[in-house]
Amino acid sequence: QVQVVESGGGLVQAGESLRLSCTVSGLTFDEHAMGWFRQAPGKEREQVACISSRRGTTTSADSVKGRFTISRDGAKKTLFLQMNSLKPEDTAMYYCATDLRIFGGCSGTPSWRWGQGTQVTVSS
Repeated sequence: QVQVVESGGGLVQAGESLRLSCTVSGLTFDEHAMGWFRQAPGKEREQVACISSRRGTTTSADSVKGRFTISRDGAKKTLFLQMNSLKPEDTAMYYCATDLRIFGGCSGTPSWRWGQGTQVTVSS
């Protein structure tokens, strides 16, 4: 059974940093693309960043380019999202997800398995 667990959220002030972590069990970590998503109250869930399986190619939303960095550590089976220069508009529930397809990339139609989410709140 695939399990996805996020951690690292919290309350910070604008301009500060946070690092989110996500551990995945139940599959071969390096064979699957992974992504970070967020959902603010009253808004749809949006993809923040994605990292492919084999080459580790990354994509990110325009709203976070230059501030957020997605990375993965295969030895620890952990996905990270380093968030710098946080803004109040980054406030949201952040979700980690793993693509259940083997050797999938960040394009196409991933089959995402979600975690429960971790709250990030940025005060002005």
